[in-house]
Amino acid sequence: MKNRLMKLGLTLFLILGLVGCEGTQQTSQEVSTTGNLNVYYFDVGQGDSILIRTNKGENVLIDGGNNDKGEQVVRYLQALHIDTLDAVIGTHPDADHIGGLDTVIDNMKVHAVYTPKVTHTTITYEDFVKAVKRKGLKLKEAKAGVSLGLSGADAVFVAPVKSYGDDLNAWSAVVKVTYGDNSFLFTGDAPVKSEKDMIAAGQNIRSNVLKVGHHGANTSTSQAFLSAVQPEYAVISAGKGNKYGHPKAEIIKRLQANGIKIYRTDELGTILSTSDGKNIMFTKVPSLAPQ
Repeated sequence: MKNRLMKLGLTLFLILGLVGCEGTQQTSQEVSTTGNLNVYYFDVGQGDSILIRTNKGENVLIDGGNNDKGEQVVRYLQALHIDTLDAVIGTHPDADHIGGLDTVIDNMKVHAVYTPKVTHTTITYEDFVKAVKRKGLKLKEAKAGVSLGLSGADAVFVAPVKSYGDDLNAWSAVVKVTYGDNSFLFTGDAPVKSEKDMIAAGQNIRSNVLKVGHHGANTSTSQAFLSAVQPEYAVISAGKGNKYGHPKAEIIKRLQANGIKIYRTDELGTILSTSDGKNIMFTKVPSLAPQ
């Protein structure tokens, strides 16, 4: 009787907490977030913040949205009963990526922080560095070939492969996560020059799911890059009605021309991608929404 009640409770949780996105092949009632790799593309408006949860209970946060989104990201993590981050990745010093990370780091147990070897003079970047120091940690360099050393999935940086001077977007840390037969590529704001360098360096970037670079700007997601990655799905993190016009129409058309299914945070809010090592499905998570 107890086991039947537990199963009923789990079913109700999934029904209430997850609503299936259009185009998925399973209903939300069938989603299991245990024993899987789960990737949450948080709704932080015009910015990036992504949580990776492995089947071993490891948590990796990529970026933390803008300066005013830190508390929101903390709330999302707490809603998922997370108080420890095995790794935090600041893809590059732009405020819409690292702005909220100081608040996250201050409010979470953090084991390691990775970022490319590029600095910035903004208060936002200084706040990020100070938060890392308050935890008694040192910044670890994010560059091609560096592994996160996870036990539940293989996670390795595939960029940056070179130095890029003061081009902050080109410095973007790009990480590939592989779980069974499935793989995910997270690109920060990596522009075409970084995409070309990854291809020229022979990085293994082929992935089922692509986090589209620079919120769908036309400075990223070249046809050559899509041909190398060969994604089935693309996720775009952008703010509804943002002043930049992201994602750009030409990028949407390019993705569609390649037969890639598109999911957007500006349309769906927080998106959960779940992999059992063979199959990938997507659901939206209305409970993880801005307040």
